[in-house]
Amino acid sequence: MGNTVAREDFEWVYTDQPHADRRKEILAKHPEIKALMKPDYNLIWVVVLMVLAQLTAFYLVKDLDWKWVVFWAYVFGSCISHSMTLAIHEISHNSAFGNSKAMWNRWFGIFANLPLGLPYSISFKRYHMDHHRYLGGDGIDVDIPTNFEGWFFCTRFRKFIWIVLQPFFYAIRPLCINPKPITRLEIINLLAQLAFDVAIHYLWGVKSIFYMLAGSVLGLGLHPISGHFIAEHYMFLKGHETYSYYGPLNLLTFNVGYHNEHHDFPNIPGKSLPLVKKIAAEYYDNLPQYNSWIKVLYDFVMDDTISPYSRMKRQLKGEVKQD
Repeated sequence: MGNTVAREDFEWVYTDQPHADRRKEILAKHPEIKALMKPDYNLIWVVVLMVLAQLTAFYLVKDLDWKWVVFWAYVFGSCISHSMTLAIHEISHNSAFGNSKAMWNRWFGIFANLPLGLPYSISFKRYHMDHHRYLGGDGIDVDIPTNFEGWFFCTRFRKFIWIVLQPFFYAIRPLCINPKPITRLEIINLLAQLAFDVAIHYLWGVKSIFYMLAGSVLGLGLHPISGHFIAEHYMFLKGHETYSYYGPLNLLTFNVGYHNEHHDFPNIPGKSLPLVKKIAAEYYDNLPQYNSWIKVLYDFVMDDTISPYSRMKRQLKGEVKQD
């Protein structure tokens, strides 16, 4: 359990990310894919139902024993919370209302954020666009772990703890790597969230608040769905930067597992990514892929050659434009 992994630095590469070139090739060969570049209006109703489901759960747990509050926070609340973060991911790409109504998507993201308990949506959108434009960009892409994470979480036990603490690192990493000035929308996101949390506490008490916050923390930490954090870009095979997952948990995560397809076509909603794979099968079928996020988590911990350092990193050239 104390074995130290071999890697001592990131995998520095001096080529552009592969997704832009592959997108051009695929569109030249399969122009019909352009028809998939449209909003997914069903996302609106799914998000509304998820918010109502969590509001119902907040009410139902208010008088339960604490052991059952914890149980339901992990078994049910964590799944809804993590799924909602991926709905917010979809909304950040304007998938709910389309690019022509960008502000509608921002307001809807704030609404979707409410049952998570912590303000997240607006800041996520700003940093996530950088992740797509400058994948692996040093000092820009905050999906890349810090040097401290790579250096310290270098044993099996420490990697396990790193997985448990994923929500913490995703929250503080932007402040360490690429802090940005706070915007008006982020303040609105914060105030709306505080008002919602106060209302839930006033109506139903501390157990409902605990259920909400615990579900978010547990759902983004040691949880089967959290395998996507590692599966997406951690380099289990040298030279391969992005990986797709084609297992059943895509049903709960708006097809975020179709990650090569998503980076190739970030303006296509998750609902349509399986169609992208089907149409352009010759580009995707032979790429490295996963069928189990649980196995990804297990392999990450147990494989002594894999660590938070197992990421491709780029020194960006030219002008960098950020949100």
